[in-house]
Amino acid sequence: MTLLDKKLSTRLASLPWWVSGLIPLLALGLMLAVFAFGNPLALFTANLPPVESLNLERIRVVEGGFEVTLVNGGPHPVTVAQVTVDDAYWHFDITPSPTIPRLGRARLHIAYPWVENEPNVIKVITATGLAFSGEVALATLSPTPGLNEFLAYGLLGIYVGLLPVGLGMLWFPAMKKMGRKWLGAILALTIGLLVFLLLDTLLESFEMAGELPGVFQGIPLVLFSALITWLALLAVGARRRSTSNLAPARKSLYLAGLIAFGIGLHNLGEGLAIGAAFAIGEAALGSFLVIGFMLHNVTEGVGIVAPLVPSTQRKDIAGDQEVAESPRLITFLGLTLLAGAPAILGAWVGGFAFSPLLAALFLGVGLGAIWQVIVEVVALLRGYAEREGTPLFSWINVAGFLTGLAIMYLTAFLVKF
Repeated sequence: MTLLDKKLSTRLASLPWWVSGLIPLLALGLMLAVFAFGNPLALFTANLPPVESLNLERIRVVEGGFEVTLVNGGPHPVTVAQVTVDDAYWHFDITPSPTIPRLGRARLHIAYPWVENEPNVIKVITATGLAFSGEVALATLSPTPGLNEFLAYGLLGIYVGLLPVGLGMLWFPAMKKMGRKWLGAILALTIGLLVFLLLDTLLESFEMAGELPGVFQGIPLVLFSALITWLALLAVGARRRSTSNLAPARKSLYLAGLIAFGIGLHNLGEGLAIGAAFAIGEAALGSFLVIGFMLHNVTEGVGIVAPLVPSTQRKDIAGDQEVAESPRLITFLGLTLLAGAPAILGAWVGGFAFSPLLAALFLGVGLGAIWQVIVEVVALLRGYAEREGTPLFSWINVAGFLTGLAIMYLTAFLVKF
């Protein structure tokens, strides 16, 4: 090491820590300023056309035409030059300007004599000749916020969220009367239900992420929101275990609440999808769709109350007679609201202000919550199997798990049919 190096090292070591930390930040800022204002890469981009990315985020069917929300997800401004509907050019108005800045939004109004229940394809052509398209599955008036519409979409959320979950909980008295060997099968069935919900939420979130502009990085956004939710629930669970010694009944109630929370987030995503489908006319067979979701979600109520069954059974002091200690009615009502009420909120947002970004975030949060719920229920099943002296992967437990998967898969046919 030269004398100059030693002097420089001594001076740097004598600087306060905050100055030493500030020097790299200043250097980074200087480098970014050079690239932002000096454009040192101009040699590589001089003869290349601008990269354009335009998303038709939402198409509303209004009196006398369509209203389209455009989002510029590319690195350069985009100028809307022409618009076609079903391959025919149509007059349009755009606000605030035909030129949409990067990450900017614009509202496009197309005067078009649409026909009830007919599909339409809308294409937006930019000044560079690129075309970006969106589809109206069935032309029908989009709902506008109002008391009647608000109540209608709220009822829609009740039909697919609150009612099915509440109906599923009605099996709780019958579940209490089952023998002890069947309790593990009930918990295994719950795991099967949750695994199906996990995969369903994962696929829905990836589908929603694909509708986002590339700049939002939809799939990483979903995965990061799921990871953050999972870590947050781990931290809450660790704090609960370290600061309290809960009785088995309280632990079971906590797990039931966690299951209801995870299912509620999933139902929020379902409400978004249903509300948006009704708003854009894709739910022409709306009643059938609602019936399918009701049957599909009834099993969620069974999964929520399953952890409460072992906690309601204890052996009498005098012998082996089992005594039931059922939770109060307010407990079941709270669990029903926690799991089903988010579907109402989802139906409102999906019907009046659907956003793929919010939908992807909500589904990602639901993904992380459902994963942690699965971990907790597996731990409960393992502990129950150890107490009863039975293997975790017994035939009855495997059959319960497969039954849970089969129920969710078969009832999903009514939704996808």
